[in-house]
Amino acid sequence: MTPYDASWDAQTIDLVLGEFIDTQQEWLRHLGPDSDSLIQAARDSVSGGKRFRAAFCWWGHLAIDAPLDPQALARACASLELLHASALVHDDYMDASDTRRGRPSAHRAFEKLHRANGWSASAEQYGASAAILLGDLLLSWADELLRTSGLPSDRILRALRYFDLTRSEVVLGQFLDISAQARGANDVDTAMKVVRYKSAKYSIERPLHVGAALAGGSDESIEQLTRFGLPLGEAFQLRDDLLGVFGDPEVTGKPAGDDLTEGKRTVLIALAMDGLATDQAQELDRSLGTSLSTDQVERLRHLIEKSGAREQVEQVIDQLTQTALKSLEQAEINEGARQALGQLAQSATQRTV
Repeated sequence: MTPYDASWDAQTIDLVLGEFIDTQQEWLRHLGPDSDSLIQAARDSVSGGKRFRAAFCWWGHLAIDAPLDPQALARACASLELLHASALVHDDYMDASDTRRGRPSAHRAFEKLHRANGWSASAEQYGASAAILLGDLLLSWADELLRTSGLPSDRILRALRYFDLTRSEVVLGQFLDISAQARGANDVDTAMKVVRYKSAKYSIERPLHVGAALAGGSDESIEQLTRFGLPLGEAFQLRDDLLGVFGDPEVTGKPAGDDLTEGKRTVLIALAMDGLATDQAQELDRSLGTSLSTDQVERLRHLIEKSGAREQVEQVIDQLTQTALKSLEQAEINEGARQALGQLAQSATQRTV
């Protein structure tokens, strides 16, 4: 393969997203201040974050070939950040989360707007409705930004196959998640299925596929990226699950033990249930999804630590990461992309936020 130099810059993705939203706001301006408030919420939703999905898309492309048009590729990569923002807006509403990245979640921000203006009817219903529509708008924009990125139409059409799969998997994965919570499911197999379809695929594997398809990659090349991306995506989400319980609020921008209050039935929780005595497992089970004081959060953290579940999850993260890195070493891809993807793998699985 021909060597080449193509650097990754997350700030370029920020600029692409800002310019795209500027364009949308301009042609929607005639709708008035209500439109402006929704557009501003969209800006807030895409601000911040590590841009992992755009980065994996970028390097999935460069794993195959140099970009024909780096700016057009950046636009295509940025579409995955709009998809991510859409998923987060809907997820926050379904989980009744109050914050996201240290700011009020979208539905809470719209509730506040309703109350500040003294509007009639329910502030909660307004917030819920606005958040659903915001998530839908971001999802629509994600498709639009990819289709209008400026890359060759035949490559975009192929990439859209993977993009369509991604959107379906995110929705179905989210439904698996809320169904597991509704049933109070505590088995590891169910929790791992949620990990795979709610987050692992759309966070890493599918962005790699989209990028490779945009580069004209073969089915075999894409399969090689799967062998790297899928286990890495699972490790990524398992790290997220640990941060949801043990993360520092000053770093994560979420309240302490947020996943416990939201009642998330994660792999961590399933393993803790298996490792605790019956009475302690029942205490953990009935506490999930309830309003918890700081002391109660610390008590549940202690139980999870005591069960050995935290250490087990760390071991699984390490095993999955090593499996991914071994597959990366064996993949027939450009060397510069291999090195960049290896660095990304470490950032994705060893992060504190």
